Amino acid sequence: MVRSLPPPESHTVGRIGWLRAAVLGANDGIVSTGSLVVGIAASGSDRTAVLLAGVASLVAGAMSMAAGEYVSVSSQSDSERANLAVERQELVEQPGFEREELAAIYVGRGLTHDLALQVADQLMAKDALAAHARDELGISDLTTARPLQAAAASAATFSVGAAAPLLAVLLAPASLLIALVVATSLACLAILGALGARAGSAPPWRAVLRVTFWGALAMALTAGIGRLAGAAV
Repeated sequence: MVRSLPPPESHTVGRIGWLRAAVLGANDGIVSTGSLVVGIAASGSDRTAVLLAGVASLVAGAMSMAAGEYVSVSSQSDSERANLAVERQELVEQPGFEREELAAIYVGRGLTHDLALQVADQLMAKDALAAHARDELGISDLTTARPLQAAAASAATFSVGAAAPLLAVLLAPASLLIALVVATSLACLAILGALGARAGSAPPWRAVLRVTFWGALAMALTAGIGRLAGAAV
C-alpha cells in the first residue's frame, strides 16, 4: 500500500519583506497623523487648521516612508549583491575550500563529516552559488531585499493609516473631536496589531497591547505639548 504524502505546510516567512514595511507604514500613519491632529486640536486651533495639518502629514509622511524604505532596503540589496559577487569569485578561484566551508556548516548542524561532504557535493553540483548564499550568507528567495515592494507597501499603508484620524476629524463634532480622534486611532491600531499578528501567524494579544500602548503614549504627550503651546500663545 502506497502512503500518500502529507499536504505541504503553510509558512509565513515569505511575507516578511512586505509585511514589515506594511505594518510599519500603517502604524506610523495612524500614530503620527493622529498625534499631530490631537496636538493641533489641543492647542485650540479650529477644524480647518487641524484638517490641513493632518493632510500635510499624510502626504509628507507617505513620501518620507516610501523614500526611507527604498533607501534602507536598497542598501540591504546592495550588500547582498556585493556578498554574492565575492562568493561567486571564491567559487571560481577556491572551489575546494568552498566545498569544505559548506560541509563545515552542515557538520555544525549535526551531520558527520563524510555525509556533510556528500551533501555539499550534491548541492554544489546543482547550484553552488545558491547553496552558499542560503547556508553561508543566509540569503534566499524568501527573505531577499525588494526595495520597490517595500517602498510601495510602506507608502500605501501609511496613507491608509493616516486617513483614519483624518476621517474622524471630518465627522466628529467640535466638542468631541479630540476624544473621537484618539478613540478611532487606538481602535485602528488594535485592528492593525491583530491583523499583522495573524498575517505573521503570531499571537495577536501581544501585538495589540504593544501598538495601542505606544500609540496612546504618543497622543497623550502630543496633546499635552499642544495644550501648553496653546496656553502660552
